[in-house]
Amino acid sequence: MTTITYTVPAISCGHCVHTIQTELSVLEGVSRVVASEATKAVTIDFEDPATPDRIEALLAEIHYPVAK
Repeated sequence: MTTITYTVPAISCGHCVHTIQTELSVLEGVSRVVASEATKAVTIDFEDPATPDRIEALLAEIHYPVAK
């Protein structure tokens, strides 16, 4: 199991948190998603076949790109 935390500046409300958690949780290999409006952070626990690239791509696709 791998855990990664991203800063996602576009998180601005509870709806954002809900959307991110819902969308990422259906990605195969993702077991836990915690998003925070207060810290603008998203922490994901995952294993294969999920990868950081796939997670980042999905976040960008749903309009919550990670800060680089």
